[in-house]
Amino acid sequence: MTLARKKQRTEKRAGAVAFALTLGLTAVLSSAPVVPAAQAAEYKMVIAHLLPEDLTNNEVHPALVHFEALVEAATGGDIDVQIFGGGALGSEVENGKEAQVGKTLQSAVMSSGAMSSFYREYQIITTPFLFPNYAVARAYFDGPWHAEFMKGAIESSNLRFLGTFDDGGGFVAFTNNKRLIKTVDDIKGLKIRVEENPAHVATMKALGASATPLPWGEVVTALGTGLADGQFNAPGVSRAFKLWEVNDYTTWSGHVYNSISWMVSEKWFQTLPENYRQVIVNSAREAVQISHGIAALAAVQGWSASCKEFKECHILAAAEKEKMAALARPAWKQWITTDFGIDGKLVDELWAEVDGISAEVDKTNMARYGN
Repeated sequence: MTLARKKQRTEKRAGAVAFALTLGLTAVLSSAPVVPAAQAAEYKMVIAHLLPEDLTNNEVHPALVHFEALVEAATGGDIDVQIFGGGALGSEVENGKEAQVGKTLQSAVMSSGAMSSFYREYQIITTPFLFPNYAVARAYFDGPWHAEFMKGAIESSNLRFLGTFDDGGGFVAFTNNKRLIKTVDDIKGLKIRVEENPAHVATMKALGASATPLPWGEVVTALGTGLADGQFNAPGVSRAFKLWEVNDYTTWSGHVYNSISWMVSEKWFQTLPENYRQVIVNSAREAVQISHGIAALAAVQGWSASCKEFKECHILAAAEKEKMAALARPAWKQWITTDFGIDGKLVDELWAEVDGISAEVDKTNMARYGN
């Protein structure tokens, strides 16, 4: 047999095998049972926030990703959690309004200024020097008094409270171009950019600074051109936006504790079966606990970077905090009760609750670890 004929016979055999395999596979497929597509989720929970959809540079998105995994696993995918970060679905206020209705968006994450537009009483949380440390702040925000207080948002706005995130790490730090802030006198005369929140304006005026309300998008330019001498935010913000390129000095003052409230549509929440409502609540509480650690890490990293990059850095001494608080808190209370119209008794109750928590934390720590 010639080489050409051998090649021809080999090709025919190969073609026959291929044809037989095709017929066999077709037969198997035609006789196999049809697997139905996964059942569509009964409920959809769309969550909107303004922070980047990044697992490394903020505390909110990673916590929500964990929440999504917990909820979908616990309900077998019957609740489809969808997260939209980076302001993809609009501003905080726009997100809050959509969540009130609960149709296209069921949950919103809002900073204190936006939260106050839905629940006016939330402005009491902007009390200057409210918390002495992280332990007290966490115990308060995760405690019964704040949970009960936030139930007022259901009546005022049809939004239910799920938890509080420590915005960028919570405690804020000053940055400025003029001088290092070590005492209250160092603040006097500075033009400090603040959020468009009258509570912060009142606090800065009480400390002798000139408050300059600006949206965040204009801050870096304002600092670079001298429109504002400085600003305050959590140290992680200084790191994220490299504020040392436009400011020389930073002081971790902790005079404000920035918070972000995680809210869910009460109307939508009540459409869920009771066991699913339990899943939402339990999963949210775990996600918030995880976020605390991430936020603290961002604050520590931000402060460490600040002390390497700014010309000078300083942590405000406890005695100076007390001096500043003695000026800022009475002026702030005058503003919130007279100008903003909040009952002074509510403010007093908040302050008493935080003082009680602080004393209890100190007592417990010593009883467990100091005696």
